[in-house]
This record gives sequence, C-alpha cells and structure tokens, in this order.
Amino acid sequence: MTDRLRFVLNRLGERLWVKPMFICLLSIGVALIARFADFWELSHRFPDISDDSVEKLLTVISGSMLVMAVFAVGSMLAAYESASSSATPRTFAVVISDDRSQNALSTFVGAFIFSIVGLVAITNDYYEKGGRFALLVITLVVFALVIFNFLKWVDAIARLGRLGNTVSKVERAAETTLLRRRKSPTMGAIPARGGCDGIPVEVERIAYIQHIDVAALQSLAEEHDLRIEVALLPGKMTLPGQPVAYVCSDKGEPPAELVAKITGCFVVGESRTFDEDPRFGLVVLSEIASRALSPAVNDPGTAINIIGALVRLLAIWASPPEDEPETGPDYDRVAVPELSLASLFEDAFSAIARDGAGSVEVMICLQKALAGLAALGNPALSQQASAQADLAFRYAEQALQLPSELSRLQAARGEVGSKVVPRRL
Repeated sequence: MTDRLRFVLNRLGERLWVKPMFICLLSIGVALIARFADFWELSHRFPDISDDSVEKLLTVISGSMLVMAVFAVGSMLAAYESASSSATPRTFAVVISDDRSQNALSTFVGAFIFSIVGLVAITNDYYEKGGRFALLVITLVVFALVIFNFLKWVDAIARLGRLGNTVSKVERAAETTLLRRRKSPTMGAIPARGGCDGIPVEVERIAYIQHIDVAALQSLAEEHDLRIEVALLPGKMTLPGQPVAYVCSDKGEPPAELVAKITGCFVVGESRTFDEDPRFGLVVLSEIASRALSPAVNDPGTAINIIGALVRLLAIWASPPEDEPETGPDYDRVAVPELSLASLFEDAFSAIARDGAGSVEVMICLQKALAGLAALGNPALSQQASAQADLAFRYAEQALQLPSELSRLQAARGEVGSKVVPRRL
C-alpha cells in the first residue's frame, strides 16, 4: 500500500496543475474564513480598517500575480526545453517535478485567486470590522510569501534546466531507487528461482512495467491459495506472448476474473519511470554522457563527470545495507527476481565505452573508475568491472590511432586486472 501510494503521489508530482489547484482551493477557503473573525469576542478591539485600504492592496496583488504566473510558466517551459535538448528527453520527469518551481507557480496563482475572492467579498460588504482586519493580516502574509518564494524561485530558475543541475537530479532519483531496492532486493517477496511451470499471465498492452503491487499479489495469493512468480521487473517491456507472471495452483487453472485481478497488479505505461526501476537512472545518465560525446557536442568533461556519478551509484549498490534485525519476507506467496548486476554495469558503461572510444581521456577515466569498483572487495562487482574494462579496451583499440595513447590506456587497464577479487567456490 505504501509503495502504491508513493507511486501515485510521484505521478501527481509530475503534473503541473496539481499543486496550483490545491493552493487555489486553499486560497479561496482562507479568504472566506476571514469572515469568522467578526464573531470573535475580542473583534471589537481590532483596529477599524477601511475597505478602501484593503481593496487597494488586493488590487495591486491581483494585477501583478497573474503576470508573474505567466512569466513563471514561460521560464519553466524554457528550462524544460533546455533540459531535454542539453541532456536527454528522459530527464523531463525529474525536472518537471522540481518542488521550488512548482511552489513558486502555486504561490503566484494562489495569491491571484485569493486577491480576486477577497476583492469580490469586500466590495459586497461580506466582512465587518473583525473580518476586514483579519483579511488585511492574511493579505500581508500572502504578500510576504509571494516575495519570499519569488526570491527563492529566481535562484532556482537560474539553475533549472542547466546540464549540471539535471545530472544531479537524475543521480539523486537513481540513488533513491537503488537504496530502496538494495534494502529489499526482491521487493519484500521471496527470491524467484526461475523455471516456474505455472500458468502464464500476460498483459495485453505493449508498454513498460512501471509498478508492481506486490502486496495486492500477496492478498490474492492468500485468498485463492496460490503461488505467484513475477517474471518481469519494473522497466521491462511487455510484449505479446511474454508472461509478466506465473501462477501456480493446486486447483487447476485460475478463473478469468482472478487472472484479470493479477494483471491489474502490474501498472504499465508508455515510458519508464524512476520510482521502482533502478536501471532507468543508470540508462538516463549513460544517455547524457553519450550525447556529450557526440561530435556535435564534443564535451568529454560531462562524460567524465557522469562516470563519477555512475561509480558512486554502483558503489552504493555494492555496499552492505545498514545493520537491521533479520526478518522473513513480507510476502511469502510471491516470488520476485533480483536485479542482475551484469545488467546494471551494461546500462551504466557500455554506451560510454562505445561512444567515447576515440577519446583517450574518457577511456582512461573509465578504466580508473572500473578499477575503483573492482577494488571495493565485492567479488561479483569485481568480475563485472573487469568485463566492462575489457569491453571498453576493445572499443578503444579500434578507435585510438596513436600507439602512445593506447599504451597509456593499457596501463590503466592493468589497474583493473590487479584489483579483481576472485570468486569463492
């Protein structure tokens, strides 16, 4: 339930209208609630504020906030376009969910609605002495919030859409997902062993799996005495004839209604999301590096920075989780496969090795980064780092023309091999 709620809230956070709409409703309520100050016992002690003074202040706010809101939307759209063109269109979700920009837009729109409602109410004698004073105080508070959020937003909009800021947002999104999956490698279920001979369950729509409601699958399995093995993790595409899960039952084939309920536990969409797909963050960072390495951009420095980000993320994945008391799986009737470490390395480094093969500084940085991962003491991580280092070196052999550059790269490649930790049999 918590995972499903988080998924829904994250999708709402990517809609620009949600937060402004909530603030608009709040603004209308606040403007009308000021009327209750007339019924306070101490309202007769409030200063007697004239309608004209409050009207003028509200008129100033209403005349300026709509312009500010339009200006904010224009600036945000320019920043989104910049992020898509300088990085990759897959970063749009993390850029549009920027809280500071949404808070600023919501404040401007909310202040405009508040001022309009306040003007209509005060010109129709909705308030008496206490209400006018309360409205004045609220108006001053709203005005202060507008100024405060505007100053914060100016600082944020100067960075929003810039490549460095976009890379940081993608790295934070990927880190959050990796930490969550590292803590629960099988999403609270038991590990899937593969080779399940149960009844296949398919999703008719060709799309990406965005979320799996494991708790709902457990409830269905308990209710109908089933065992369910998930076949596709979030981030995978559902194709015709490819099952998303297998259902094992001693009672024969489950009815169509039950199969439909199981299918409904798999939320699919036309694009991948960062929420439960750790590989997607690595893919997006790799795409940004590939674009930076293209002849049209020719920015190896960005690729080198992203290699550092990828090393930080994979080091987090390889580090042991915090000490916690061992408990059994939360969902013992559902089996979920673990992420493949080989897939994580392929998503992170393969494209950079291919597109940066002709840049000796990028290749040397990549070899040193892989050497650092190999030295972490994790045998599986070391083996994958060595395999990626071999692949990168083979790409570079085909692209580098100077023997001296190849010799420098060979020396860096040797560092990876010397730090590989052998697997224990």
